[in-house]
Amino acid sequence: MKSVQWFHWFVILTLCVLPSSIAKINEFRGHTREICKYRKGKLLQPFSEHRRRLFAVREQMQIHASLEGPEIHAYILPSYDEHLNHEVAPSDQRLQYLTGFTGTKAFAAITQKGAALWVENRYLQQADGELDCDWELFRVNDSITIADWLDDQLHPDKRVGADPHLVPHYLWMKWENQLKDKFLALTKINNNLIDLIWGEERPETLNITIQVWERSYAGEKWEDKILELRQKLYYHKCDAMIVTSLTEIAYLLNVRGRDIPYTPVVKSYLIVSHQDIFFYVDRLKMTLGLNWHLRTDCFNEMCVKIKEYHQVWSDMRTYSQIWKRVLVPARCVQEPGASEAIFSAFPLKIIYEHISPVILMRAQKNSVEQDGMRTAHVRDGAAICEAISNLEMRFFTEQWTEEKIKFEVERSRLSQNHAKGLSMRTVVAYGEHSSYPYYISSNVTDVEVTDQSFLVIESGGQYYEGTTDVSRTFLFGQPTPEMKQSYTMVLAGILRLAHLKFPSNLRLSEVDALVRSPIWESMSDYPQATGHGIGSYNAVEEPPISVAYGQESHFHFKEGYFFSSESGYYKPGEYGVRLKNVLEVKDTQRGHPSGATFLAFHDVTLVPYEPKLIDGTLLSALEKRWLNEYNAKIRELVGDELKRQGNMQAFYWMMNKTRHIREYLPEEEYRAATGTGNRSRAFLTIIVPAILLGLTVFGSFLRWLL
Repeated sequence: MKSVQWFHWFVILTLCVLPSSIAKINEFRGHTREICKYRKGKLLQPFSEHRRRLFAVREQMQIHASLEGPEIHAYILPSYDEHLNHEVAPSDQRLQYLTGFTGTKAFAAITQKGAALWVENRYLQQADGELDCDWELFRVNDSITIADWLDDQLHPDKRVGADPHLVPHYLWMKWENQLKDKFLALTKINNNLIDLIWGEERPETLNITIQVWERSYAGEKWEDKILELRQKLYYHKCDAMIVTSLTEIAYLLNVRGRDIPYTPVVKSYLIVSHQDIFFYVDRLKMTLGLNWHLRTDCFNEMCVKIKEYHQVWSDMRTYSQIWKRVLVPARCVQEPGASEAIFSAFPLKIIYEHISPVILMRAQKNSVEQDGMRTAHVRDGAAICEAISNLEMRFFTEQWTEEKIKFEVERSRLSQNHAKGLSMRTVVAYGEHSSYPYYISSNVTDVEVTDQSFLVIESGGQYYEGTTDVSRTFLFGQPTPEMKQSYTMVLAGILRLAHLKFPSNLRLSEVDALVRSPIWESMSDYPQATGHGIGSYNAVEEPPISVAYGQESHFHFKEGYFFSSESGYYKPGEYGVRLKNVLEVKDTQRGHPSGATFLAFHDVTLVPYEPKLIDGTLLSALEKRWLNEYNAKIRELVGDELKRQGNMQAFYWMMNKTRHIREYLPEEEYRAATGTGNRSRAFLTIIVPAILLGLTVFGSFLRWLL
């Protein structure tokens, strides 16, 4: 009898515990892999090159144990390169070589029995199509972290390896603490395991010569920038600084290159002390003109000494015995700071971790850079007008897909004068894809584009004069009232921010509510930040600007800053609307009672909005006036550029899209448009005639009495 009771209790406990156990197992399996559903449970999986590489990495983990020390039980691989860029050169695409995933900002974790990849939400669908079924898939910033997954895969007191050259210092410390809490140890593996298996298949390093960015575009000599940096080092009581960010090196030395996609930089390091300037770069990229520009033939404190790229590591160890305090860059908004390997190269006692002084120097553009940014956006506006006018003219006679439209936009942009390339991956998102705020189109996710839903295009270009970034939403059919309402809400926020005047001590995050307020009125919101800084023929995302409510930031706007203003509305599974402009910060020359000065924003992006998607009844008269002023500016500046190019098709398209809209509607039209005219119409057509008829009858009755 007792055995039967015990059996019943055992069944009850099993039924209680089993669901939670299954849920935990499923939780650690990550995102459901659609492509792998039909292979589940099968012993034999299709063999691929990426599967062979995964086995080779696991073999290297065991070889490392026999040659260099204790065994590595897991290995973490970021998609960064040695300078912590998101977009990397072909020879640095280690994560893509291992996994087949072609996106950015991803992290892989490998054990002897498992493999997992963390990607941003916008890359989830793409990664699902590109990865073998050996890989589990997780979202970055999801509830399951790399440490959680490794804890589920490994027993306590196991070692997790990673290449410190590819991991930011702040992230290394975070991983180290998380793994320590799981009784796991993070270990530095300086010989990258992917490099060991890549061998002869690895692409050659690009040896494209470095270009001098002339003073006519830079507006300032590199010598003056170095002097300003040295003054800041004096202020921080530092003997030297190691510059690891490629965009900062390009800015400081007035040089540009083509070593990584979308950003015109040179793969190099720079050390600036009060006596020396060391430029660590591949000598094959040097030219006579560059040597003259950098004054490499002299031997004083304003001459640049050229050294081989990899010599920086031995020099850091040597000079750390002389320097008493070295500034090593810390994380600042989009900039991840220096790598763990850089921090490890210096004795801890001489490291001064601080955001790079170059960040604030570069953010405030001089007058020449300001003029250049405006010129670049005029050319960019002409390029978008050309691309979309061609698209509209041929839309109903050809079949279009996201990738085909992407090619059309990029072709028009690269055909402009002084165009040097793209500033970002072009985003073309149609229909349901446009409802994903971070969607990136690819051959895996490509779909046909029709006239039934919204088409979102986000793109940017690199010009000698500046960098551009713009988003617009199009519809080639007829919009529904809901579509017009969504588009107009987004447009209203963009217009309001562009005409804001504010005191200079206002924090960056405090202007965010102005853009989001029309979206909030519909009880909705968008997940991305409203704005980020933008460079001048440099990075499309540049610190210190990040406009996003909830972010603690002690930075303020300054005259000469350029940043993006972005708003969006996303209806899950159906459509999305996104608009983005670049704004310039201007000084109004007026004082605030607090002693601060009043600043203002000015639109720099000059690309028409879609007039048929604008519901005029949802905009105030002032917002309509702002829109008319913006359209007039496009007609003047972009119109002149298109006529200069002889591109009359794009010119007439632009003129049609920037027609003047009425700022005030007659009362009857307004009531009819807003639906409040029904009572007025009934009053005019029924009640008024009835009153007149009653008065006529009453008058006839009085005449009869008299």
